[in-house]
Order: sequence, then C-alpha cells, then structure tokens
Amino acid sequence: MLTRACLGVALMIAVPAWAQVETSNVDTTNDTRMLTPPPVSGQSYPTAPAGEQRSNYLRYGLTFSSAYSDNALGGTTPVSDVSYSIWPTIALDETTSTLHSVLTYSPGFTFYQRESALDAADQSLSINVEDRLSPHLTFSARDSFQKSSSVFNQPDYGSGNVSGGAQGGNFSVIAPVADMLTNSAYVGVSYQFAMNGMVGASGTFTNLHYLNSAQVSGLSDSSSQGGSLFYSLRASRMHYFGVSYQYQRMISPVNGSQSETQTHTVSFFYTLYPTSRFSVSFFGGPQYSDTTQPPFLGLQLPSARAWNPAAGASLSWQGRLTGLAVSYQHIISGGGGLSSAVHLDSASASIHQQITRSFSGSVGSFYAQNDLLGSPFLGGSSNGHTVSGTASLQKQLGEHISLQFGYTRLHQDYSGVQVLAATPNTNREFVSVSYQFSRPLGR
Repeated sequence: MLTRACLGVALMIAVPAWAQVETSNVDTTNDTRMLTPPPVSGQSYPTAPAGEQRSNYLRYGLTFSSAYSDNALGGTTPVSDVSYSIWPTIALDETTSTLHSVLTYSPGFTFYQRESALDAADQSLSINVEDRLSPHLTFSARDSFQKSSSVFNQPDYGSGNVSGGAQGGNFSVIAPVADMLTNSAYVGVSYQFAMNGMVGASGTFTNLHYLNSAQVSGLSDSSSQGGSLFYSLRASRMHYFGVSYQYQRMISPVNGSQSETQTHTVSFFYTLYPTSRFSVSFFGGPQYSDTTQPPFLGLQLPSARAWNPAAGASLSWQGRLTGLAVSYQHIISGGGGLSSAVHLDSASASIHQQITRSFSGSVGSFYAQNDLLGSPFLGGSSNGHTVSGTASLQKQLGEHISLQFGYTRLHQDYSGVQVLAATPNTNREFVSVSYQFSRPLGR
C-alpha cells in the first residue's frame, strides 16, 4: 500500500510547481538555500564524473548481454552455464525550474544455454521525484521495484550504489538464483525555516519476497517500515551539524511465526562540503532495539532488549573525469532474508574513471557482516558475511553503440544457510552491447 501511495503522490506532483526556484544543480556557494546532508537525505551518491551527468532527455534502447557463471544453479553442487539476456529500456529524465523527475523501465528476458528450466522474464521499474513546492519546502519520493530470477540479472547489479545514511534496506544476503520480488520506497520532505536552519521528515519501506521457497532453503521473506525526523544547522557555507531520530520496524517470518524488531535511534551528524562536488559525512548515536522472538520447541522466548551504538561515515567526490563514493555503517538493520534483524557492519565503495573520451572503467564493491539478534537457538549459526566486487570497462563505439565487459566475484560465508553454505562462491564474466538513443526534451 505504501509503495502504491508513493507512486501515486509522485505522479500527481509531476506537474508545474508553484515557486520558480532553480533546483537542477547543487551549489554550495548559494548563500540562502541549504543542502540536505547525506546522513538524512536518503539519496545514493552519484558516481558518474561531473562531465557525464545529463538531464532533460528521453532515452530508449536495447541491451544484449551474455555471461558465463560457474554457479548458475545456486544449489548444493556448482554447475556452470552461459546465459543470454535482452533488456529493452526506456527512461524519461525531466528537469524544470522546480521539478526533477526520472522514470526508468526495463523488462528483461534471460535464456540459459544448458539449464533451460531457468529461462525467465524479469521486470525493473524505478521512479525518482524531487519537487520544490515553495522557496523553502522540498518534497522527494523514490520507488524501486524489481522482479528477478537471479540477482545478476538485475540491470543495476554491480553499479556500486553508495549511500551516506542508514535509511535503506539490507540486501546483502544474496541468493544467486531465486525468483523474487524486491521493493524499496522513500518519501521525504524538508523545510528551511531560517537562513541556516532546516527540519525534515521521511518514511521508508522495503520488502523482499521469494516466489519459490524451495530455491532458497534457509532464507525467508523480510520487510521493514520506518520513519525519521531531523534538524540541521548550517554553521558556515561548508559546515553542517544536526541531529536525527529514526524509528524502524523489521519483520522476518520464522517457522509459521515471525521475529519482529523495533529500533529507536538518536544520531548526531556532521557534514563538510569543501566544494560543491566533494563531501565528507559522519553520524553516530545510541540505538535501542526490542526483538520479539517466535516460540522455540513450544516455549515462548523472552523479548531481547539492548542498547547499541550506531555509527557511520561516508565520502563522495565528483571530478571532471573521476567519480568516487565510499561509506561505512555499524547499525541494526533488517535481516535481508535471515531469520531476524541483524547487527550489520557494512562497507561499500564505487569508482568510475573516464580514461579517454570514448573509454571508461568502473569498480564497485561491498562487504557486509550480519550477526542475528535474539536467541542463538533461532539461527545464530546463520551469522556470516558477504563480499562482492565488480570491475568493468566500457567502450563507446559510436554515437549510439557501446560495448561493456567485466567480471564479478561473490563470496558468502553463512554456514547455517543451506542454499549458501553448499556453494559460497560465484564467479561471473560478462559482455554486453547496448544500442541507446536519446532525444532532448524542451529547448
């Protein structure tokens, strides 16, 4: 319901807004408009070099890719196979004096050379809206929905999305081959009530649903809902200080019952903006958790309550030819398929380098350690970690044709999760050819 509401509100707001204030570019030299610091914005950092960013276009095209994987089945015995995928894509990016909206849709079709039973059709839909409702009030909404038969079939896997905050879901536990639905939504509003003062509120929703439980033995569905409030103070053009409160409710079904964790977090944050395209952020504070545990052997286990520190740091830099983003988080988060919420330590990094005018390279990686909350009888042996990295090279062959090839390595160590313990490693080499056409909007 929340996802539908987010999309409905976003579409209704996609009309000419009231105030005529330029919002298309971030500019820290502006003496009146405050920025929303990364620890509370909910946005992922842009990693494309500043010279590659575009807006106001209609883009459509077709991508054909082929990949070799040494763990195509994701079962108890590694099986290698070659897959072929076709991804039609249409994207609309529109910017006005008050509104920036991006809508992207990609249906995908994947075929396997040997394991034809894995052939599948996938869907990917995302919408991102930011609307300047008045000179001091900004509304933003984002929703990302994917129906996928393999995490590697998702068009943005390996792109290295890096966030400076802790609002997103935990998708670090990866079943390489599984029919699943994932949905992540965000709605936020910020109000600059004074020259150097801003307040804001946001709501988030994430959902992970496996369509065939037989494919993911040891994993289960999970969902989370949350809300947050923040106050931000601009001490100078470069220095932002603030405080935020966040509430989260995370649910994981377990043996016909469910594990539920609620958290309350108060964080203090600081962000430094040396330039308009360089930022460094820190956040930290106490986090209280209350976990309701399902029955074990007919006995109702007591609730598990605890205080823990929550902290994180991030950096983003966009040069003319280089884009870089790095982040680290130590928080309580949703289990992402495990039997309860987890203590999560995660780190992610992404770099994109424009080598020549037509040749570029990128690297994205992440690490996550997941330790379950609550009683060890409920799956403490499911604790583990995930390490993944993707390196790729892109070559522009002409105005509309591009070639990409790369390598992905995935390693997971979860001894208590059957589907992951048997085949913890996946190596994948891929190549793709894209035909892309763009048409400018407006003038």
